[in-house]
Amino acid sequence: MFLLTFASSLPQKFIMKKMKVDMSNSQITSNQWRNQVFVKIAICLILIGFAFRFYFSSSIQISGFIDGDDDGKLPSPQLLVVANFTLSDQSPVNNNRTHEGSTECDVFTGEWIRDATGPRYTNHTCNTIEPHQNCMKNGRPDSDYLYWRWSPTDCNLPPFDPEIFLNFMKNKSMAFIGDSISRNHVQSLLCILSQIEEADEVYHDEEYRSKKWFFKSHNFTLSVIWSPFLTKANIYEDNDGHSMGPIELHLDELDLIWANQFNDYNHIMIAGGKWFLKTAIYYENATIIGCHNCKNENISEIEFEYAYRKSLRTVFDFFTKSNRKVNVLFRSTTPDHFENGEWNTGGYCNRTGPFKDGEIDMRDIDTIMRDVELEEFENAKHVINGSGLRLFDTTRLSLLRPDGHPGPYRVFHPFDGKETDLKVQNDCLHWCLPGPIDWWNDIMMNLLLNG
Repeated sequence: MFLLTFASSLPQKFIMKKMKVDMSNSQITSNQWRNQVFVKIAICLILIGFAFRFYFSSSIQISGFIDGDDDGKLPSPQLLVVANFTLSDQSPVNNNRTHEGSTECDVFTGEWIRDATGPRYTNHTCNTIEPHQNCMKNGRPDSDYLYWRWSPTDCNLPPFDPEIFLNFMKNKSMAFIGDSISRNHVQSLLCILSQIEEADEVYHDEEYRSKKWFFKSHNFTLSVIWSPFLTKANIYEDNDGHSMGPIELHLDELDLIWANQFNDYNHIMIAGGKWFLKTAIYYENATIIGCHNCKNENISEIEFEYAYRKSLRTVFDFFTKSNRKVNVLFRSTTPDHFENGEWNTGGYCNRTGPFKDGEIDMRDIDTIMRDVELEEFENAKHVINGSGLRLFDTTRLSLLRPDGHPGPYRVFHPFDGKETDLKVQNDCLHWCLPGPIDWWNDIMMNLLLNG
């Protein structure tokens, strides 16, 4: 308003002063005086026009969110990197600069920084946390691990907004496909969404590994499908991981548990993982080609790397040949943080804060798995047809959070009434809820909306 007042008042003062000089001189004719008045009025109008243009252009630039409606428009998060968000069915492209060659910000490169706001839910406000990840209820004594957030290096990552997410998913469906880390992730998502709407569980398999939920007010279906190899596998072990025989893994056949449901979903988060390290016999064309760690003199030993690569190639080949427009996010491997042993040999994780970048390196196993993932992903995206395929590269940011695991608090108060030096089984792979995995949802929402 100051600009408008200045623009309008300056010419008037100038005119009045000039008029007094003209009247005292009486050397200017009435016609000349009239022409000068017209010129000054014109200058005044031009200045006012510039002021209005500056005012309204500034207003547009600093305006905030406007809630989206059903015509497909979404509000644009206030990123340092500008993005246009839509609700269209068009397959979004990958905005990961490192792996996709995009000029947009790489949300997977950054650091964990202090966040005094704390978690977005607790074990009291979310009732879908599985006991093994319910670290608060199980008696974990420290809470500092709850006060960190992921901060990309070159841009601002907007916080996950459950209302915007549910509006985006209205009349749609999404599935998380993989092992128990995928189930861990979907439980985190459910907890955040429950602050807006609690979903109804409408399906579970016999072992409660695969589940389906329905958000009635948004007509949104969310599923988790347990398929640890993504390809066909006969698994002989109990729910505690105790093996009763080698896994029979068919590297060239999809697991039909998820493949037969592929056309039912608009969005998919899919991942392989640590199951490929297990003892297994490998099949191609229904014929044994070798095994990993089976110690059978009659079967050739094959490194797990071959099996992982072949299985991913089978999965990506399915995506690239599909005519169904499904937005697929492929999540990279999740490193564990066992120290001085593994899960079954006394390994533990008792750190209480994040690593800084450069303070820890990936283990050789995780490096091999991630290299295979990146190579096969790059090969697939060059021949993509129909499905939108993007990389969800959470490996490095997960590596920096050794403090986010249940550790011994995978069970209820593991040390109550017991000796303090008692060795209990630790979980240094899955994530506490709430915990660092919650920030995967912020990144996921950014990728889904930033099309």
